Amino acid sequence: MSLVLKNPHSVLAALKCRPHDVVDIRLPAGKPSPAWNEVIELARQHQIPIRTNLAEEPRRNAKEGKFERTGAAQATVRERNGLLVEELFAEASASPGLWLALDCLQDPHNVGALFRTASFYGIKGIILTRDRSAPLTATVYDVAAGGLEYVPFGEPTNMARAMNIAKAAGVWLLGASEHAEQDVSQIPRDRSWMLILGNEELGLRRLTLEKCDQVCKLTARGDVPSLNVSVAGGILMAELTRAV
Repeated sequence: MSLVLKNPHSVLAALKCRPHDVVDIRLPAGKPSPAWNEVIELARQHQIPIRTNLAEEPRRNAKEGKFERTGAAQATVRERNGLLVEELFAEASASPGLWLALDCLQDPHNVGALFRTASFYGIKGIILTRDRSAPLTATVYDVAAGGLEYVPFGEPTNMARAMNIAKAAGVWLLGASEHAEQDVSQIPRDRSWMLILGNEELGLRRLTLEKCDQVCKLTARGDVPSLNVSVAGGILMAELTRAV
């Protein structure tokens, strides 16, 4: 399936990683921004069609009941294929690090933000549950700003089986929960971990929690007791990838 991407950084990343999947670039009348100029230059190198002078005509957004402009710069890009869970952990013993699992996250903005942060911190791979989770839409790609192109991912139907595969590969399972007793600073760094983040409202499912080797939290130092899952996930990734 093809997606319409409007963030030039997500388009540029696709052009660098898999230009054969970029179908075309569409530009409105007027001077493109510097970021879109970089997209145009790389698209021309790969002989990707560029359509210009698109008229700005209002189009009704059926979901939100309002009109939006269609003349913004955009690109048609095919979805990136995910990997089998076995492939994500195939070299875990030879290349230790941090993996991420998203257990039933439903907000595409959270998923996109976590992909972007994961790319920044060099996360080895991401597992997303296929059911009861936000699909990898254009919104996720655009919020990720290229992160979806650089971090391998898989979408298994069964999170428990994916956790078993990670464990068999020598990766320890670390759940994140505001109800945990242990702060993330107490987690040992002498091993590979898969950090598991739960649903925005319900947190980790009981069966997921039961399979974790350890559970950790971020200890609040102010009056607000919890954080948005993408913010918390970013802080946890920063802490777990910090050099000892």
